[in-house]
Amino acid sequence: MYVIPEEIKEELRRVVGKLVTLDDELIAELKARKGIIAVGDMVTYTLIRRGIEIDIAVVDFRHRRGRIPDEMRREIEMFGDRIMEVENPPSVITDELMRGLREACKLIGRKRVLVKVDGEEDLASLVAILHAPKGATVIYGLPDKGVVILEVGDKEKEMVKKLLERCRAHGAGDNR
Repeated sequence: MYVIPEEIKEELRRVVGKLVTLDDELIAELKARKGIIAVGDMVTYTLIRRGIEIDIAVVDFRHRRGRIPDEMRREIEMFGDRIMEVENPPSVITDELMRGLREACKLIGRKRVLVKVDGEEDLASLVAILHAPKGATVIYGLPDKGVVILEVGDKEKEMVKKLLERCRAHGAGDNR
């Protein structure tokens, strides 16, 4: 398990990837992409409603710390050929989240997976980048800024590995 220290949380608020708004710009950007991993309820809901093919959706049924509307929840819950449930408290990356997303990423292109997080899914984008195949696209919201679209490559995977090593160096957890 990794506990993310405050100084690293600040770094996570910086944009890595392409920042767009949840509108036609996002949809146009995603139309030709495969291996899409959506992290967050609003991002997932918007992509489903706009007909974008998602491979993995990671949700906690909350938006801005409040419960999402029932209609939105029902629509999200209809997504996926497979459902995984994991626990992941705020400001933490649990081993359970790591294992769940590793397994889900192995199914990209074969099954669509809904990962339901009991707790908070905010840091799941890091785990998705770490375990996604190269060329996959991770999409997550950045509050009050827009949506980040990140194509996974060696550079992005290395960035996440280094960040998690720094968490371990701070005595903030390990990945047993």
